Amino acid sequence: MWLRLPTSVSETQEFLAAGAVPIGGASLVWATWQRDGFPEQAVSLRELPEANVNGPGKLGAAVVLSRIGEDAPEVLRKAAATVGTGAVRRTATVGGNIVGSTLRCLLPAALVLDARATVLEPDRVYETDLAELVAKRPLLLHLTWNDPEVSGYRKLAGEAGGPPPFVVAAAVHADADAESGRRLRIAVRDGYEVLSESAPCEGAAEDTVAALRRTDLGALDPTAWEAVRDQVTEVLTRPSAA
Repeated sequence: MWLRLPTSVSETQEFLAAGAVPIGGASLVWATWQRDGFPEQAVSLRELPEANVNGPGKLGAAVVLSRIGEDAPEVLRKAAATVGTGAVRRTATVGGNIVGSTLRCLLPAALVLDARATVLEPDRVYETDLAELVAKRPLLLHLTWNDPEVSGYRKLAGEAGGPPPFVVAAAVHADADAESGRRLRIAVRDGYEVLSESAPCEGAAEDTVAALRRTDLGALDPTAWEAVRDQVTEVLTRPSAA
């Protein structure tokens, strides 16, 4: 197998057009390739500047989870910190987790940040939303977002060999259309399904919780709903600090 390490977008597009398979951090695909056979050529973005940005409001697809630092909002830092073991986090990449993984541990955090994805195809670079990113699985270059006023993340304990642990992510953003000027965005992973909703923050935390209860989140089981209630309340009563 030839491993291609492009240093420019145009070079990456050439390799993709020639049939190179994106490899990410290889933490997900290596075992599959060992079982099913290796492709003739693969392409890694680890030398591509556009995929290695790691600063305020922007995070590259080739950044490994252990490198997500203080410039990222709390919700994204905590989501990354709960993925696997330290060894996994030093190998797994942002792009591999969101696009390549069935668990998509970072997806709820990215959703509440209202993140946008810049993606690469053999003939173009364009920006899209997370729904298209997950559905069509193009090659992710980086994510961008506007920092929230405050954010938080919680993962419940899971059972060994059981379904993925329930997670809830929340973030408060400025919203000119809301009476209070603020809106809460929330996303949960329940099993392998990810749900997201939002509600204005126009009164007490319980008012926002009640509004969310009337959405699809209201169908969550009691333990999951209690985690949502606790996370929303905690975020809305905390001083603003993303």
